[in-house]
Amino acid sequence: MHAVPAADLPAGMIYEPKWDGWRCLAFIQPGRIMLQSRHLRNLTPYFPDVTRLLRSLPPGVLDGELIVWDPARERTNFVALQRRVVAGHRLPAEAAARPAHYVVFDLLHDGVDDLTGLPLVERRARLEALLVGAPPQLQLCPQTLDPAKARAWMVEWQHAGVEGLVCKAPDGPYVSGGRSWTKVKTRNTTEAIVGGVTGTLSAPGSLLLGRYDASGRLRYVGITNPVPASHAAELGQALVRYIAQRRGGTIPHPWPVPLPAGWAGQLGERRPLVYVPVQPTVVVEVLVDAAFDEEAGRWRHRAGFVRVRADLSPYDVMRAAAF
Repeated sequence: MHAVPAADLPAGMIYEPKWDGWRCLAFIQPGRIMLQSRHLRNLTPYFPDVTRLLRSLPPGVLDGELIVWDPARERTNFVALQRRVVAGHRLPAEAAARPAHYVVFDLLHDGVDDLTGLPLVERRARLEALLVGAPPQLQLCPQTLDPAKARAWMVEWQHAGVEGLVCKAPDGPYVSGGRSWTKVKTRNTTEAIVGGVTGTLSAPGSLLLGRYDASGRLRYVGITNPVPASHAAELGQALVRYIAQRRGGTIPHPWPVPLPAGWAGQLGERRPLVYVPVQPTVVVEVLVDAAFDEEAGRWRHRAGFVRVRADLSPYDVMRAAAF
């Protein structure tokens, strides 16, 4: 099942936290466990700690989210999930140092019968019975029918890496590829400094965002979706190409050109990003979600442009952490 974006909570639904992890189906058979990603990738080799725990359950098919909890930051750690894929021979040490959790929210098969046609409330009741006494790393996903409680989760749990809510009909079946679930992301506005643009200065596309750290270095923190045409002219008038002279030569822009693919933080992005460096003097207000990579100091998802903040200096913007 897939969830489509919604602006607000629909009424009469079951509400569950939207975790910042990897969606994963778990196929449990006698002597064999398989973990499969939303894109049908086999994740089994990367999570031996989770597969070991799933062997304690009877045969069936579960749907849930793989997460890694960072006790030092008291939040989920998405980077630790990504490390599993590239750990190689270091995987056992990585799993021991940063164990994964499987947060389960649906039961699709009980080893005998296909349960996908049952209402969600019936599947949930069977799932709750299945996970009685399960180890802490196999977690039953919280859920509520109370919209007020769900909204409180959006506020209170975003610091822990919960991105928002997934809303599901209590009587709904589980339809593979279906899109009857909705997701509402927790989003907040904040300020950042424009350090570069895609496109041209007169017709900027996306904005590359930065913040100064305590040492005075401009740190890259993310990129926006394409700027609405109604704001492009205003930005084009305010942006100035980065040219700074000093004795002995030109002062380089603090970010490499093109921007390395790994900096962009977008899943699936494999190519460096060509952009135009600009003087870091323009402050913009942007809309961001809770998916913030604290280790890299960047937003993982693209920000939404809101407006130019001509009333703010770059030094009024929140400082970036130093790494």
